[in-house]
Amino acid sequence: MSYFSAEGRKHKEGLQSMAPVGVSLSIQDRYVVMDNGLLHVTLSNPDGIVTGISYNGLDNLLEIQNDESNRGYWDIVWNGSGKAGVFEVIKATEFKVITETEEQVELSFSRPWDTSLQGKLAPINIDKRFILLRGCSGFYSYAIYEHLGSMDWPAFSLGETRIAFKLRKDKFHYMAVSDNRRRFMPLPDDRLPGRGQPLAYPEAVNLVNPVEPEFRGEVDDKYQYSCDNKDLRVHGWISMDPPLGFWQITPSDEFRSGGPLKQNLSSHVGPTTLAMFLSSHYAGDDLVPKFEQGEPWKKVFGPVFIYLNCVMGDEDPLTLWDDAKIQTLTEVESWPYSFPASEDFPSCDQRGNVRGRLLVKDRYISSDYVLASSAYVGLAPPGEVGSWQRECKDYQFWTKADEGGYFSLKNVRSNDYNLYAWVPGFVGDYRNEALITITPGCDIDIGEIVYEPPRDGPTLWEIGIPDRSAAEFYVPDPNPKYINKVLLNSPERFRQYGLWERYSEIYSKGDLVYTVGQSDYRKDWFYAQVTRKKEDNTFQGTTWQIKFNLDDVNKGGIYKLRIALASASFAELQVRVNNPNTNRPLFSTGLIGRDNSIARHGIHGLDWLYNLDIQGALLVKGDNTIYLTQPRNNSPFQGFMYDYIRLEAPPS
Repeated sequence: MSYFSAEGRKHKEGLQSMAPVGVSLSIQDRYVVMDNGLLHVTLSNPDGIVTGISYNGLDNLLEIQNDESNRGYWDIVWNGSGKAGVFEVIKATEFKVITETEEQVELSFSRPWDTSLQGKLAPINIDKRFILLRGCSGFYSYAIYEHLGSMDWPAFSLGETRIAFKLRKDKFHYMAVSDNRRRFMPLPDDRLPGRGQPLAYPEAVNLVNPVEPEFRGEVDDKYQYSCDNKDLRVHGWISMDPPLGFWQITPSDEFRSGGPLKQNLSSHVGPTTLAMFLSSHYAGDDLVPKFEQGEPWKKVFGPVFIYLNCVMGDEDPLTLWDDAKIQTLTEVESWPYSFPASEDFPSCDQRGNVRGRLLVKDRYISSDYVLASSAYVGLAPPGEVGSWQRECKDYQFWTKADEGGYFSLKNVRSNDYNLYAWVPGFVGDYRNEALITITPGCDIDIGEIVYEPPRDGPTLWEIGIPDRSAAEFYVPDPNPKYINKVLLNSPERFRQYGLWERYSEIYSKGDLVYTVGQSDYRKDWFYAQVTRKKEDNTFQGTTWQIKFNLDDVNKGGIYKLRIALASASFAELQVRVNNPNTNRPLFSTGLIGRDNSIARHGIHGLDWLYNLDIQGALLVKGDNTIYLTQPRNNSPFQGFMYDYIRLEAPPS
């Protein structure tokens, strides 16, 4: 992502030239107002709901037609006390001023829990904080969640938590999530009956009679604007009249669950902007933290920054996106913030650093160590190899190694961690056996560490690239009836609606057959192994074939088949060798996966790696076939996305 532009720099300098006034606070019976001369933020008292944001001459950026409780709010989805999927807008019961100076105001809106609330509210203490600084064109918010270590506190699970902002639909019409996904958006009215036709699930709507004719025939679906955590730094909306921007900036991933590849929602038609902290999207129940009765837990979500900007003179309002990206760099470089007053948010001097170098040892690729270029390296709670991608209760800290494999993890909270890594181009996960203990002010150099990826013998053939994504495989063009124009010719064209339906059309006469040495996975390996739709609108499982030739076979040896899955959705993988009709497959995963990435236009969900032994006696000299069957067939969304497949000869 390119963050800098001449227009953005000019705008930035113009804002900074303004003389900032001090921050003021006005407390009324039902409202609390923070004001720094650039904006003022109104919150309900004591609920702590953002009811109004005034900026650049616009009295309220939030949707004034909505009830005040449905404008800017923290919410959760929880399960417990015999209830499931309970949606709760967090309404505080206690208001307190934490800091009040001309430089800064910090407010607390808390909602304590006790046993009288069991079954009514999620059993957690929640303290929402809002901060406004002098000269700052925006405000910050964070929250402290706590489940006490007392047997009076019942078990529960937390399916989702986030901040949501509902902006004025008469003003905010242009949305930006990334350089490749920014556009004028349909109105929320276009999704209503008569204007929008629901598709395979409620979030996806075909715009058949939109208010603005230019959107006719397009699909609107909020999941088309999802992002990996590592790419989800800034997103939001632009108003053309008056010309101003509303942006949600997340400067750190430390409080997000699931690591850098976890996908989350961003902004979507509403106009709505979300700050997602915890969700099961693109992962399923594995990413829902479950707390036992009396299990102690505390976590700080945020702070995140709500940034407001406006153009100077005759500038193009669309340059506000460039300025928002510049501001994002400033926020990232300022992390951890020095100004939050809560002792639960450690400052820079209360944190520590870890650095080192990661190398890869694979003797079948090189006799020397291979530099772990662009490896993802992270500290996460102690666990098994690869456990970081399902970890969802605590904090994680990730970085990307440079070309030489050197990495540096800065500003890590004090605690015990395992160091985890994965390297694009190599299967599997690395975990450092020894715990790493972070203490305030520490600077740990762990030196050179070596990852030895799974490997038994030399590669006979491989399909794909081991990068935890199916993006390198064949992604078909969408049905012309179901396009999103911003995704045409986009690197994220896999986010078009209905691509799963194209499989039955492209492979109408039989399932996919891939011939090693002749086929090209970029053209001949469909991005997802999905069910086949039948004429009676039911579905059937599919069997893909990999055909390959062996010049010689070691009948007494063991061949290794490695299958890395990038996604699994209520599916089962059965593997057979040279006989598709055996009652029992050589291997079955059983029913796995709930990431729903096929329906939600993700090119990956959670990573799965299977290492299968194939007895040499099952193979023959000459032509061989491996059969990959997905038999589950209740839905069009059941199936897999493959990451990488490799067959290895017995060890030499």
